[in-house]
Amino acid sequence: MAVRYVAIGDSFSEGIGDELPDGHVRGWADLVAQGWANGLGETVEYANFAIRGKLVRPIVDEQLEPALALKPTHLSFNGGGNDMLRPRTSIAHIVSAFEQVLRRCDEEGVTFILLSGANPSPQLPMGRVIQRRGDDLSRAVNAVVADRPDVVRALNWPDRELSTPPYWSEDRLHMNSRGHHRVAARVLTALGVEPPTAWWSLPELPTVAVGARAYYRDHLGPWVRRRLTGTSSGDGREPKFATWTSVAPQAPGADTR
Repeated sequence: MAVRYVAIGDSFSEGIGDELPDGHVRGWADLVAQGWANGLGETVEYANFAIRGKLVRPIVDEQLEPALALKPTHLSFNGGGNDMLRPRTSIAHIVSAFEQVLRRCDEEGVTFILLSGANPSPQLPMGRVIQRRGDDLSRAVNAVVADRPDVVRALNWPDRELSTPPYWSEDRLHMNSRGHHRVAARVLTALGVEPPTAWWSLPELPTVAVGARAYYRDHLGPWVRRRLTGTSSGDGREPKFATWTSVAPQAPGADTR
């Protein structure tokens, strides 16, 4: 059966932080589609409904059914990262979203690809709070799928290497290209597809020193303003691939960095 893969989620699955020179946002899900096609030696149909800034419930309410309507063979889901940044976060609320996605995938005969997000807490203000919430969420979601060997697991939260600064963008919230490649390698491995060895740890990208004042002005400040005004970085945005796009195998040796 031909692979038809769709991703739903927030900025993590949209690919924020892995911007190409032409301004196009790529990210791990795009890389997975390409790596999957390369590994199979055949075209993979790929769609991506993920939109930056989304809380977990809007992801499920707005993206899940349109994604399933495409009749995919595989669906990946990650969410809750934006919820965990809010002062009051219910882990049970986030877990219920994962349970709903799993239930609907079961009903539609779709293979569920479960991802946990990478852990940004070592470099963030209130990092200890985010670490604790992430640990709690990981335990709770893992308990939901504990007896489900059919669920494909690509768990990034425990990856200590991925938590280090060389894998993250200046905003400290989104992975850079190096981080997205490492996540893509983990997903492909979970799918039984051999990723390029280099994807696990590409050469470090040039770093730009960002002082505390500039960080708060350019990154944390805008985020706080959106919270106060009830807006989101994803407001008005459409999915980048709301219908199937065909991803053909690349020639051997093609550069996907």
